[in-house]
Amino acid sequence: MTLHNPSNPSNAFVRFMRQVYYPIGFKKGYNFILWFICAGAMTGFVLSRLQYLSIDGIFKAGSAPGEWYYYSKKFYHFGITLHLSTILPAGLLAMLQFTPFIRYKALIFHRINGYIVVLLLLLGNVGALMIARHAFGGTLSTQLLVGVLAIATTSSATLSYYNIKMLQIDQHRAWMLRCWFYAGSIITLRIILIITALIISRLDSFNIAISCDQIAFSSGDEAAAVYPGCNVTADGVWTGYTAVHASFGKSLIETAAAFQLSFGMAGWLAFLLHAIGVELYLNLTPAESERLRRVSYERQLERGFSHPGSAGLTVDRLGDAEQWMPPATNPDTKALKDSESETK
Repeated sequence: MTLHNPSNPSNAFVRFMRQVYYPIGFKKGYNFILWFICAGAMTGFVLSRLQYLSIDGIFKAGSAPGEWYYYSKKFYHFGITLHLSTILPAGLLAMLQFTPFIRYKALIFHRINGYIVVLLLLLGNVGALMIARHAFGGTLSTQLLVGVLAIATTSSATLSYYNIKMLQIDQHRAWMLRCWFYAGSIITLRIILIITALIISRLDSFNIAISCDQIAFSSGDEAAAVYPGCNVTADGVWTGYTAVHASFGKSLIETAAAFQLSFGMAGWLAFLLHAIGVELYLNLTPAESERLRRVSYERQLERGFSHPGSAGLTVDRLGDAEQWMPPATNPDTKALKDSESETK
């Protein structure tokens, strides 16, 4: 009887794809597919946004309707500059961290690049928190979203750093994947944002309060004068807030209203999808996690750690899971091998 040999597939497509992803360092097709989709999306998004590093030029012209009103002010201008100038390079460099070839062949670069990525990520979070008060209307849902994203990515990066210092490579991988899945939700957010803005515009029944000064700054005094709630002082300063109808594409300020209403909801939905997605992936790849844990065991054993295989933040040390043992010392594994030998 001829047994199926997975290393020599009859499928021509599989053979071709292995010629593509083997040189990059991938051993399994599903890992390559996930890397190609996620890394490709992140890289494409970052590259398309690098032009926005020209804050007073391209970013000012291409920012969301009404947003430049606050970004033109000194504090928020510094915040958006800090955020974009750090998080964009971080996103680009982070993708190199998930490329196996670099981890295997350029370990020193992987380590140094990892420190740089974490530092840039933390600075990017500081910038995001600085602008959260007025980003896309600065609603409570938007401010909470920015805060949760900052906490989630910072915590994940910190836990990942701790685990790699303890040579717990499997947990380092898990927490770093979580970190960048959470960060990547900002891409999905934009897709949901546009769809939501279009939907609420069709429903034609949503309004949001916007500063009269912001309306005048973004669309001119004539636009602000249309709203009865807006008043201008003798020295030309617009005061008060007014309800603006949310309608995408109808006018600049009504488009801004549609975005401000949609941003918080779109962000939370995107974050939820990415949080579920990364846990699904981690739970569907236990073999890779187990392989890395065995590598962790060997390295921790060489360093003389007191709990080799579980020196980092693992469930058998922190939770109620049974103590992990490498296959060579696991009594269940040894009993199974002995049983197989007797059968033969």
